[in-house]
Amino acid sequence: MAVLERLRSDHAPALLVFERENRGYFAASVPDRGDAYFSGFEERHRALLDEQETGAIHFHVLVGEDGEILGRFNLVDVADGGAELGYRVAERATGRGVATAGVREVCRRAREEYGLSRLTAVTTLDNEGSRTVLGRVGFGAVGSVTIDGRAGISYELDLGLTA
Repeated sequence: MAVLERLRSDHAPALLVFERENRGYFAASVPDRGDAYFSGFEERHRALLDEQETGAIHFHVLVGEDGEILGRFNLVDVADGGAELGYRVAERATGRGVATAGVREVCRRAREEYGLSRLTAVTTLDNEGSRTVLGRVGFGAVGSVTIDGRAGISYELDLGLTA
C-alpha cells in the first residue's frame, strides 16, 4: 500500500529517479522542468525543504511499498488560508486511483494539519485525467487560463466541502 509522506531529505534519491523515469510522460501534459532541474537537483531539494520549514509550501510524495516514489502532491503559494495544488503521478501508476487518493489525502492535510480553507489548481484542457481527478475530489471549474501557451482551466475547492 502506498503512503503519502511529507517531503524529507531522504526522499531525494527516489524522487530523482521518479522525475527522470517520467520526464517524457510528464512533458506531454505539463511544462518540462528542463535540464537544469536535474543537474541541480540536490541543491534544489535542500532549498525546497528549507522553504517548507517556513510554511510557504507543503510538499508530499506518495511512497510505494518498496520505497519507490509513485507521485508528488504539492501545495505552493500558501497564504491567507489558501494554496495552489499541483500533482503528478508516475505513468505506470495511472488509472488505478492513485492520483485521486493522493489529492484527497493532501486536501485532508491542507485542512486538518495546515489550517487551510481553500485550494486552487490549474490544468490544460487536454489533460482529461487531471480534470477528472479534480472533479472527483470536489474542485469546481472557475475560469479559463493559459498554461505555457495551452488552453487550460482554473479550479477552486472550499476545503469544508471535500469529498
